Amino acid sequence: MTFLRELLAAILGVLISFMIMFFVFVAIGSVLSSRLMEDEKIVVKNNTVLVLKFEDLIKDYAPASDDPLAQILGLEENKLGLDQILNAIDNAKYDDNILGISIESLVLRAGMAQIQEIREKLYEFKESGKFITAFADVYEQKNLYLSSVADSVYVNPVGMIDFRGLAGEVLFFKDFQDKYGVRMEVVRHGKYKSAVEPFLDNKMSEANREQTEAFLQSIWSEMVDDMSESRAIEQKQLNFIADELLARSPKLAIENKMVNGEMYRDEYVKVLKKLSGIDEDGKINSVSIKNYISTGKGRIINNASDRIAVIYAQGDIMYGKGDENYIGPDLIIKALKKARKDKRIKAIVLRVNSPGGSALASDIIWREIEVTKKDKPVVVSMGNLAASGGYYISCNADKIIADPMTITGSIGVFGMIPNISKFTDRIGINAEQVGTNRRSLDYSLFEPMSDDFYNVTKEGIERVYKTFVSKVAEGRNMTFEEVDRIAQGRVWTGEQALENGLVDELGGLEDAIKSAAKMADIQDYRIRSYPDYKKEFKDMISGPMLSIKNDLILSEIGEENLKIYQQIKQFGEWKGIQTRLPFLIEIK
Repeated sequence: MTFLRELLAAILGVLISFMIMFFVFVAIGSVLSSRLMEDEKIVVKNNTVLVLKFEDLIKDYAPASDDPLAQILGLEENKLGLDQILNAIDNAKYDDNILGISIESLVLRAGMAQIQEIREKLYEFKESGKFITAFADVYEQKNLYLSSVADSVYVNPVGMIDFRGLAGEVLFFKDFQDKYGVRMEVVRHGKYKSAVEPFLDNKMSEANREQTEAFLQSIWSEMVDDMSESRAIEQKQLNFIADELLARSPKLAIENKMVNGEMYRDEYVKVLKKLSGIDEDGKINSVSIKNYISTGKGRIINNASDRIAVIYAQGDIMYGKGDENYIGPDLIIKALKKARKDKRIKAIVLRVNSPGGSALASDIIWREIEVTKKDKPVVVSMGNLAASGGYYISCNADKIIADPMTITGSIGVFGMIPNISKFTDRIGINAEQVGTNRRSLDYSLFEPMSDDFYNVTKEGIERVYKTFVSKVAEGRNMTFEEVDRIAQGRVWTGEQALENGLVDELGGLEDAIKSAAKMADIQDYRIRSYPDYKKEFKDMISGPMLSIKNDLILSEIGEENLKIYQQIKQFGEWKGIQTRLPFLIEIK
């Protein structure tokens, strides 16, 4: 046994040594590479075209890591911040070196509200008189929507254009539960609170179908309205084109004015040269949006002493610290306190992009906003999602501004608990419980849910729902009954939320910042972004490792099965009473 232990220890020591050597070599290579990159510092030359490809994930807030080891080892996720993109386009508008913009994106990893904000900023760019043109081998709907803002849109002669309207798909697991005896016990309030519906039935309820159709139609109408203006095509005609798939080929798309022409990339380069005033034999200067941002153009330079704090709350709401990918009370409260105590900060904008999550964590953040707004104005800017818990942490702000395509509302509550009693019965496992009191063991994974436990849990759900509705009523100056009528877990778009009194105005992040400045009575100011993220080394390692794990699972079971696996895994991770978006739906 001693020999085996020593052998295993030796093998482990060798493996650890190899890992350390590997990281040292990677670090040395990265340092050398970075030094070479410094020698080739990005310079924006005269007569340059800014290229928007958006290959990276677009997040509302994507600060670079302040850990040099993370940069050396390349452990940072490829991402771009929406704030950086908007600032870069704004800077390009006044940059004498930038002649125009070329949109060349294939797949946009962004939400509809984010895309609409970028699109609005591109409209502002056009006011400078500079050109915007677009080219792609293939256009999917998000990219077509963004690219339609261009003066001219071109497609590969053998390419495809996807323009068919929006659709949603929900997976249901009831039959799966019945077959295998593994189920989720559900307690909820709100007839539209259908995040748990896939575990209760094998088809969509009428209430869920009603709300899903409503918000999809609202988002689609917004898209069609924007495209109608930029492409000079009537909305009725655009819907006809979508219904009949009259943009499915380049020829049909040209006939129906969805694009301006078909050409190969080398021909498109000639178009760019002509727009830039360059001879055919000349070389066109271009810079990617990512490189343009890296030159410092991702921020607006301002030396004003007054500041507005923009605090980004993005991701699921979970009890705990929080990080760049999930909202935790600790990090948000720390940011609110810093902004509140800093005398240079005159107002606060809370940018919310969240489907919700823990009711307790949401309430803790709500309380800190309640304290903060006594000292300084607080304006909420809603991004792609500000639903359920995301609305909970928004409802008491002095002002709420939502994008028309924001998915919000979802004022409802549920609890969900796994149960495998039927499964264990089938395979011959019996669990026996012993306790000192009648309810010592309140719930067992291996026993059916008792009526007592259900009633106590239901009581908790009802209490949280009443608290949620009461806080919305107070924050929005409405009665409990008025809120309850539009609550029940019902999802609304930003435009619908405005009609229902859940938000004050429609607009993007910049509109919220301007509104906050007006409330603070300041004209000249600069932006201070929060929170400050500091990752531990183990956290930086876990990101890439998780990505590798998902890639391996994907290669084995395929994309559709991976989605099912991820959804079931996510349901299992929900702890406590939830104020969360009432569906897991993939919009296609």
